[in-house]
Amino acid sequence: MTSRVRTVTFDTHDPYELAGFWVQVLRASRHEDDHPGDPGAEVITEGMTLLFEQNNDEKVVKNRVHLCLEPDGTRDAEVAWLQTLGATIAHDLRNPDGTGWVVMHDPEGNEFCVLRSATERAATT
Repeated sequence: MTSRVRTVTFDTHDPYELAGFWVQVLRASRHEDDHPGDPGAEVITEGMTLLFEQNNDEKVVKNRVHLCLEPDGTRDAEVAWLQTLGATIAHDLRNPDGTGWVVMHDPEGNEFCVLRSATERAATT
């Protein structure tokens, strides 16, 4: 028997709003039944669903699980675009030789990373 990840769930103050951020980031779709004020919202991707559930507790420590994004374009262009959506840089771990990644926060402070694209990795091997 094999298991697969079907859903990754985030606790959030505003499920609809945070799901909207991730819909843009992942260029995904929102579940048709999601509306502002609902206690949950889904972002549907090819591989899995991201579920955002209402939780009014404050985030107080580093995430124990996070998403790592591999952009189609360059890492640096993706980081710049994500900032226009409301993401912030938490730790810039890019190296002068082009390796490395960027740790970012979504609008509610959840960490995620932006890695180099496959093209960028292939250019340095």
